[in-house]
Amino acid sequence: MNDETDWFGPEAATFGDRVAGAREAAGMTQSQLARRLGVKKATIVAWEDDLSEPRANRLSMMAGMLNVSIMWLITGEGEGMDAPTAPGEMDSELVSLVAEIRSIRGEMRSSAERLARVEKVLRQKLEQPE
Repeated sequence: MNDETDWFGPEAATFGDRVAGAREAAGMTQSQLARRLGVKKATIVAWEDDLSEPRANRLSMMAGMLNVSIMWLITGEGEGMDAPTAPGEMDSELVSLVAEIRSIRGEMRSSAERLARVEKVLRQKLEQPE
């Protein structure tokens, strides 16, 4: 599959997108996957929202449960799943909107990380005796 049509490839999807897509294709809810992996549902939500990533042992278990390769989950390359079937070609405007959403999500994640660093410095300054 080339990058233009690879919905779950590195250019089109994030790790979280691939986890969610594979989980849905396997017919599992977030709660079911969490139970089978021995984690909380909130952990699955964080993985699918790209707020965190699993450790290697959980990643390996999850790949097996979802019938995809570890490499596909991480990079979008290798044994994974095909693109979702759609009733027609995606409108270029929709593709543009999805790209914009992903861009905004990345900016928000970066801003949240920056805010956390600034907050840490502020807390350290406030805790220092004068």
